[in-house]
Amino acid sequence: MTTAAASRAASAGMRREQRAWYWYDWANSAYVTTTMTVLIGPYLTAIAKEAACPGIADGARCDVDLNVLGIPVSPGSLVFYTATVSTIISAFLLVFVGAVADRTQHPTRLLGGFAWVGSAAAAAMFFLSGTNWQLGVLLLVIANLCLGCSLVVYDALLIKIATPDERDRVSSRGWAFGYLGGGLLLLLNLVLLNLADSLGISTGTAVRISLLSAGLWWGAFTFIPYLGLRSVQNSPPDLGAEASKSTVGSSFTQLARTLKELRGFPQTMQFLVAYLFFNDGIQTVINASAVYGSEELGFTSTQLVQVILLVQFVAFFGALIFGKLAGRLGAWRTVLYSLVAWTVIVAIAYVVPRGKFLIFLALAVGIGLVLGGSQALSRSLFSQLVPRNREAEFFSLYQAMERGTSWFGTLLFGLVQQLTHSYRAAILALIVFFVVGGLLLSRVRMREGIIAAGNQVPAVI
Repeated sequence: MTTAAASRAASAGMRREQRAWYWYDWANSAYVTTTMTVLIGPYLTAIAKEAACPGIADGARCDVDLNVLGIPVSPGSLVFYTATVSTIISAFLLVFVGAVADRTQHPTRLLGGFAWVGSAAAAAMFFLSGTNWQLGVLLLVIANLCLGCSLVVYDALLIKIATPDERDRVSSRGWAFGYLGGGLLLLLNLVLLNLADSLGISTGTAVRISLLSAGLWWGAFTFIPYLGLRSVQNSPPDLGAEASKSTVGSSFTQLARTLKELRGFPQTMQFLVAYLFFNDGIQTVINASAVYGSEELGFTSTQLVQVILLVQFVAFFGALIFGKLAGRLGAWRTVLYSLVAWTVIVAIAYVVPRGKFLIFLALAVGIGLVLGGSQALSRSLFSQLVPRNREAEFFSLYQAMERGTSWFGTLLFGLVQQLTHSYRAAILALIVFFVVGGLLLSRVRMREGIIAAGNQVPAVI
């Protein structure tokens, strides 16, 4: 085989692996959208209220607390406290998982293991019924932890299956694929929920079937990247002097060294701090949008579900559009421009008149366009700043930054609303996260950081 033919074959093989890699975004986004975003919160809250206040009517207030390990917890707060606990645990667990992942010769096995345990927990939510809120809390924590751990491995594989010049495109397509898959299953489940009566099943049963479908979807589609990422299935890591040590034992040493050595990569650390701020703003806008739409703007649950679906499908195109923009302008500038757009969107949300659904839909289109792009390009930007053979370890810091601090925005939102009794003031306060994050990101010297990490500088940064 000639050199040119071998190069073409290698290139074709890498493209096949990139396509296989996309499917994990498709797989896990079904759980994120159907379960985490839409269904589990209201359903688990209803179960908790029934446990605390038997026979309570839908929508009625329950003033009796649950006993959670001796701590009184309001049924309406159970889901939020569960998410907070799993988030805090994730912030510590993910860093260790990253250290282990960089030392394993079989990263796809690690990815599949976390994904299948998480998907099994998600599918087991089908058995939630009656007053069994304890099972719901346990399954939600397990699924969320496994999702975070699998994403550490998944994000790190981007560096192995894409060159520096390809990563913006590949990361953007992965995010786009995820939004499409998550939106498709959510659409199917919403059809089921609307047809529940005509099918002769209760709304609760339809919700449980939908939760089951999200877990099965996640687990089934994970087989595609697990089997398709052949070049990384048996890729021995470059461990240097620590090659003779055990995987778990040396992971602690490596983790301690990483936290110490991070100071030696100032541009990488600066990016992580910037990401801490602007990602928190993004997550809070998404999480608060339903409450803002219902409480401040007076929209119905049906209207809000329509908005969520619209954001999902627009985000598919937004991720692709931003990926192409990054190819011309560079990912760093494109993310900066997206943060300006986020600031404008939040400012417009502040002045949307109550009951003006078409304006809110237009705002949702804007959110969808910048949502996928800003998240996908942040991932590819960070991949350029990661030292060689430390991919999963550093991406665990990336995930820990996201999960360990994602409550800052919701805390600010809640405090401002409590002090002003205005959701408009609360949503406007989130601008600070985009402004501070943008200012910090503007000071990241990407070329210097890429070279310091020992990586090839892409043609357009």
